[in-house]
Amino acid sequence: MDLHYLLHASIPSWSSVVVLLSFFVYLGFAGSLLPGKVIPGAILPDGTRLHYRCNGLFSLLLLVALLGIGVSAKLISPTVIADRGLELLSATFGFSVLVTLGLYTAGCKSRAQGSSLKPHVTGNLIHDWWFGVQLNPHFMGVDLKFFFVRAGMLGWLLINLSVLAKSVQDGSMSQSMILYQLFCAFYILDYFFYEEYMTSTWDIIAERLGFMLVFGDLVWIPFTFSIQGWWLLRNNVELPKAAAIANCLVFLVGYRVFRGANKQKHVFKKNPKAPIWGMPPKVIGGKLLASGYWGVARHCNYLGDLLLALSFSLPCGASSPVPYIYPIYLLILLIWRERRDESRCAEKYKEVWVEYCKLVPWRILPYVY
Repeated sequence: MDLHYLLHASIPSWSSVVVLLSFFVYLGFAGSLLPGKVIPGAILPDGTRLHYRCNGLFSLLLLVALLGIGVSAKLISPTVIADRGLELLSATFGFSVLVTLGLYTAGCKSRAQGSSLKPHVTGNLIHDWWFGVQLNPHFMGVDLKFFFVRAGMLGWLLINLSVLAKSVQDGSMSQSMILYQLFCAFYILDYFFYEEYMTSTWDIIAERLGFMLVFGDLVWIPFTFSIQGWWLLRNNVELPKAAAIANCLVFLVGYRVFRGANKQKHVFKKNPKAPIWGMPPKVIGGKLLASGYWGVARHCNYLGDLLLALSFSLPCGASSPVPYIYPIYLLILLIWRERRDESRCAEKYKEVWVEYCKLVPWRILPYVY
């Protein structure tokens, strides 16, 4: 596979553009029209509160059903994404750049007009392009941050399903591919089952929507998170039974910590008196939860996320660092995000945060970091 082939294969065709746009159009209509629980979001800095229709699981199941009908009727190939991966990657990247340009222009315009959206413009072009200008931009009534996160997670599942179909077609199905697919499918389905928990995460309540989030949600999540599947499609790996069992344990522990920590935080925000692990919660200054996972480490949910990312890569064995790009990237991202979150919390909670840090000294991994 030479450079000339890669460049040629990366040029988006009209077919890849149609596939991409059809996906976004479906998500737009499904997110707005399908029934779902409406969840009030966190109170924003300007005192307003957004509401989110959490119908992601319904949207996912309907999309998979429609694609299944299309495949059965031979209207679409199940391997279309696996066959056009580079095309779709470059098309999605181009779309991300266009969306970011539109967001930056709209944010600057609304600021000039004194819009109630209150964009946060620093005057630094690179900073505002990267982090974004607006906190919660909308388009035709759709919250774009919530939309793009959903698009990334659904895109990840569709890529994996296409890679799975390609491995079946090529006769290269392996135990490692099955493990990877099962772990990812469970994680993605679980994400949409608990989609309302997303409304209280850093991405939604604190991160502005710029190239970092748009690129991360539309390109990095679906294409980089699926890198293990692409790698297994071209490399045969047979894990020893002990390694496969250990891999399953890493996944289960990671899931337990990740889901448990996020659930405790979400429940605490709705009901600060709800029991944690069967006992009344310990709260610092009436604001910060210091019980359960949040009494173990200040960002224990990040530890669970990192263990899950590692479990997605372990089926690929240790013969190449390529499948481990995702957990390595996530480690760097979460440490960077944890530092930014700590700075924001120190400014917001002041002496209450200092007291919490004394009580819970560990940031992510107890006795290590």
